[in-house]
Amino acid sequence: MFQNASIDLDILKKRAFNLRWATVAEGVIPLTAADPDFRSAPEIAEAIIRFTKDRYLSYGPPAGLPEFKESVARYFSVKRNIPANPDYIFPVDSAAFGIYLTCRAFVNAGDEVIIFDPVDFLFRYATEAVGGVAVPFPIPPGSAEVDFDRLEGLITSKTKMICLCNPLNPTGKVFRKDELLKLGEIAVKHNLLILSDEIWSDIVYTPHIFTSIASLNEEVKNQTVTVTGYSKSYGLAGLRIGAVMASNPLHYERLFTASLHGSTIHGANILSQVAATTALNECEYWLTDFVSHLQRMRDLCVTELNMMKGFNCIAPEGCYVAFTNITGTGRSSKEIHQLLLDEAKVAVVPGAKEWFGEGAEGYIRMSFATSEDILKEALGRMKNTINLL
Repeated sequence: MFQNASIDLDILKKRAFNLRWATVAEGVIPLTAADPDFRSAPEIAEAIIRFTKDRYLSYGPPAGLPEFKESVARYFSVKRNIPANPDYIFPVDSAAFGIYLTCRAFVNAGDEVIIFDPVDFLFRYATEAVGGVAVPFPIPPGSAEVDFDRLEGLITSKTKMICLCNPLNPTGKVFRKDELLKLGEIAVKHNLLILSDEIWSDIVYTPHIFTSIASLNEEVKNQTVTVTGYSKSYGLAGLRIGAVMASNPLHYERLFTASLHGSTIHGANILSQVAATTALNECEYWLTDFVSHLQRMRDLCVTELNMMKGFNCIAPEGCYVAFTNITGTGRSSKEIHQLLLDEAKVAVVPGAKEWFGEGAEGYIRMSFATSEDILKEALGRMKNTINLL
């Protein structure tokens, strides 16, 4: 399922947008947006076809299809050790909207939200979109110790929420249980909401283990809103489907009210819910093989990147992106990005503030969710370009 022959570049060049095959010049290999080059599991397409063949595409329940809510609750209960209640779960049109929605429900103008640095730009964007102030907290690369005293020192009377991205995009860090306990203790002590973005939680490499922060204890669970999605694990980005799980009824009511799902203004697509339900219930085999493939691609990627002059890449513990320090080249992130695009015909994401925060300068990010053949070609082009500097 994850060989080069499994990839149809003709289709990708027509359908894969967001900095990918459909938006780059001919001959450029896009290792940009974290979206796999592979087809989704066949059961997902079959489920959509079965649903649509009757040709009734009516409104669904505002709070989501019961089978979707139940499958998500079962996932969190069985795989994440959280005693999840389907009544406190509802679908959203993406994990990105789930992040924004949580900010909209709990953050007022002038409130402060602690976000990691570096981290995906969506956390800052969502905070500022509702009038909040994003306060960056540096997370060191690799397994270096996180300074939780510094985190607590950032808390003021205006602080309302801590955003946890675990595994952490773009560095690939998977937070250890003891680290999560420290973060949870701080949140409980200061009565702060934890927004836990767990969209990457299925993509974790041996020997690392993912822990949901809401599984730690009752106190932490009651401070947590968990957001997830199905684009990274199952290749469903275009279907725009995610889920929000509250840990208590008061949080759920605030989230659902803010979502406007009770009206017809917002809501998650019925076909997307069918697809995600099928993925969770029937496609574990696909995900298992996908992660196995990704671990091999990660190892290849890290090995080759570290053979390039001035590059230093620490192997990600999760996610399928390699975050590489390029300061040894003497050039900026944007300069290396442009050089690789112009000379190697490989597109990567520069570690610019607008993408990941100030802590990303001096890095580039590249996705390795593709075939070994495509990845080897891209890395070979990069090496030939960089080693001539």
